[in-house]
Amino acid sequence: MFASNGAVFAALLPWYPLLSQRLDLGAAEFGLIVAAFAVGAIASSALPTPLIARFGAIPVAVFGTALVGVTVAAAAWASSSWMLAVTIFLIGFFDAIVDVAQNIAGIRVQDLAGRSILSSMHALWSLGGVASGAIATLAAAGGVDVRVFLAVAGAMCFLLVIAGGWLVGPAAQTPVATTADAARPRGGLRLAFVAALPLIAIAICGTMLEDVANNWAAMSAVQIGGMPVALAGLAFTVTIGSQCVGRFSGDLLINRFGRAAVARAGGFLIAAGALLVVSTHDQVVTLLLGLAMAGYGSATLVPSALTAAAALPGISAGAGVTLVSWLMRIGFLVTSPLIGGLTEATDLRWGLCVLMVVGVVVILLAPTVSRSRKTMP
Repeated sequence: MFASNGAVFAALLPWYPLLSQRLDLGAAEFGLIVAAFAVGAIASSALPTPLIARFGAIPVAVFGTALVGVTVAAAAWASSSWMLAVTIFLIGFFDAIVDVAQNIAGIRVQDLAGRSILSSMHALWSLGGVASGAIATLAAAGGVDVRVFLAVAGAMCFLLVIAGGWLVGPAAQTPVATTADAARPRGGLRLAFVAALPLIAIAICGTMLEDVANNWAAMSAVQIGGMPVALAGLAFTVTIGSQCVGRFSGDLLINRFGRAAVARAGGFLIAAGALLVVSTHDQVVTLLLGLAMAGYGSATLVPSALTAAAALPGISAGAGVTLVSWLMRIGFLVTSPLIGGLTEATDLRWGLCVLMVVGVVVILLAPTVSRSRKTMP
């Protein structure tokens, strides 16, 4: 399930430089268009809880992935900037619903396992993205028609999520919302929201790095590293691939050193990696090394924030996960317009300096992810 979700959107990302050139988009315009993903995600914020309560997490994830696949394929047919923005909006709309559903299912399975495994699940999301991004990069370099490629990729991801849902079985089917949740006092909700703020900030830092990987890694490879456009998707693959490695090792490191220590080290890696990226001059290897460091450093941020969200006071574990999962998408909303605006005013190096700030924020807020997990309802 996680792998299919990572793969379906990643199939589109290496084509961004081509689509941007085809539509003659400036940096600021491109930043606003890709931010439509976050706008769509926020627009669907009221839907995951009732849908999961009505149908269960697995069916919502399966059918949501099908809709993401259709809209990803539609992006290849965009003949204007507004058409591309609409398709990316719809991708974000459906992806947010899938994301909440699969994380609710994942934390329930983690509860049954009795140990930290959510980071490894997110590693499979990254692995799906790496594989899909690498295949898309090869397809772009080989001159494959983007419309054919994205249609096939969407269909394959739909089959993959069906297989994942069948393998999970009924373990994750308990509805997320209960009448007890609705009856909780306002004071408890306020307390939960205040406690969630640093977790939301940590998760936003994680999504900002993912947004850079999705939308700006390929651009940086061309504009900063001097890489040919056809091979620019390699930068995305390196960033997400490093994140994947970090997530596979994340559970082991968390069980050994604790969530806070791992998150703090991740913040240092993000800041140091960003410094390498913005200080290099036509050195592709140095740029890729910096992206790899930042990707590895971000690996456990979102899984750790969501696990801590399941232990927020005053609300159920499912409601805590939904709250943080929804609000962390602010990172997708602000990152690309911010970087695009800075790039338009200066250049992409200054735009990517945002990542150094992200690293510092993670270092400062890392202790908040150490909250103990409670059992999902």
